[in-house]
Amino acid sequence: MQVQTFDFIIVGGGTAGCVLANRLSENPGVSVLLVEAGGSDYHPILRIPLLAGAAYTLKSTNWNYVSEEEPYLGGRRIMWPRGKVLGGTSSINGMMHIRGNPGDFDRWESEGASGWSYKNVLPYFLKSEGSIDRRGPHHNANGPFKVARARSANPLYTNFLDACDALGYQFNEDLNGSFQDGVGRQDFNVYRGRRVSSATAYLHPISKRSNLRVVKNTHVARIIFDGSNAIGIECFHKKKPGLLKKYFSSTEIILSAGTVNSPQILQLSGLGNVDHLNKLGIPIIENLPGIGENLQDHLGAYVQVECTKDISLYRLFRKDRLFLTLVKAFLFRSGPGTSVPLEAGGFIKSSQENELPDFQITFCPGLSLETTLKGQGQHGYLVHYYLARPKSRGTIKIVNVDPRNHPAIRPNSLEHPEDMDLMKSGLKIARRILSQDSFDNVRGREISPGDMIINEDSLENWIRSNATTVWHPTSTCRMGTDKLSVVDKNLLVYGVNKLRVVDASIMPSITTGNTAAPTIMIAEKASDIIKDTYVL
Repeated sequence: MQVQTFDFIIVGGGTAGCVLANRLSENPGVSVLLVEAGGSDYHPILRIPLLAGAAYTLKSTNWNYVSEEEPYLGGRRIMWPRGKVLGGTSSINGMMHIRGNPGDFDRWESEGASGWSYKNVLPYFLKSEGSIDRRGPHHNANGPFKVARARSANPLYTNFLDACDALGYQFNEDLNGSFQDGVGRQDFNVYRGRRVSSATAYLHPISKRSNLRVVKNTHVARIIFDGSNAIGIECFHKKKPGLLKKYFSSTEIILSAGTVNSPQILQLSGLGNVDHLNKLGIPIIENLPGIGENLQDHLGAYVQVECTKDISLYRLFRKDRLFLTLVKAFLFRSGPGTSVPLEAGGFIKSSQENELPDFQITFCPGLSLETTLKGQGQHGYLVHYYLARPKSRGTIKIVNVDPRNHPAIRPNSLEHPEDMDLMKSGLKIARRILSQDSFDNVRGREISPGDMIINEDSLENWIRSNATTVWHPTSTCRMGTDKLSVVDKNLLVYGVNKLRVVDASIMPSITTGNTAAPTIMIAEKASDIIKDTYVL
């Protein structure tokens, strides 16, 4: 059998992997293999912005993860969608373009990520961004990752912004500008009526490069080591799980499989907590107890109110109207089907004494994802609020040596008591926003939590029964310098050679906001680090 060797092997064709494939293959003398567990991203549901909710639950492009029972969320098992498709979760997410707070990246540097302060990462946010509307020192019009301002004319967005203004929350024209605090109309990765993902922005335009090979529907079982050197991967096609295939790398292997799969692959390969791996009978390559630890995620809840006027999303869900909306979006790239119905929101504090915002809030002129999947059912609107930087920490751990089995996902949401205190504060803030005079002409009954949920105990019980992930998991292979760090400032895995991790798992701590744009920034910066290392 012929041995297939590449200069670089990238494991994971997701949000980060597509960026790396593009940047590293810019040099025609460098051979790159991109290995993706999922398939192509051509499903029509993935293209139309209004169908983002359906994209989250499309089983064919999803890992379909479910958490273990959550002890602080009433023992519930929480759905954890992650993209299993070219573009990864950027192909199934809500397309909201949020960089994070400048203070997040300065915090990273203080946590041991030297060279990752805001002034260091801003050039890579700019390099990736192709802003359609915004100009100035905080934006770039020429990058591949297209970004557009919210365009929907639904009047309920104005009701929301007026309510925030009445409560003293400042209007922020640009949530990715010089400061993040405040509320305004948001930016989305939507261009000419279509979703912009890492695959559409970085991978599809270079599909004809002869030095780039993309292998789809192929699961990586483990990384092959020669001593402490990572030299290849062992993998299998989804249709032939019993037939293992090997690819080798002459330079290095880059793991970009995401916050769940990167620690899973490392553990299967013999890197992780010695006690855990010994129990499973996995030969030890390197004792790195931080692999799979430090899991962080945004936890949120909905405050939903009945709308007394025929102006919410529900009016689109009559079968004939929905059909026409989708036809207009597919054929003419226009109409309400080409926007994501989360176009107003921002970042607010529980107390003005706090340095950074405590919550991200989004307003939707309709009801929750769960009700959307059922056709909405009635007119309504909501405020979705979520913790910006939760203090609870979880884990990702393999349960056996079979790479086909999902790892155990234990987010431990609300384990830290301060997170519950903030969730209750956020609920009260959301209610105050929706009780302002600007909503008087459209407000019906409160659907959830409901008028009976008032005292502290009932608020806490409702939150434990209803709060859920916002699907922004990070930090399971975190960058830093302490004993639980997994990668150094150049994203090289400690204790071994020729192995790097480049995805959201390396974040020392979660960012304030959606995580797609920061993950693309990480991949852009990592690409330059790699090019500088090998003088490419």
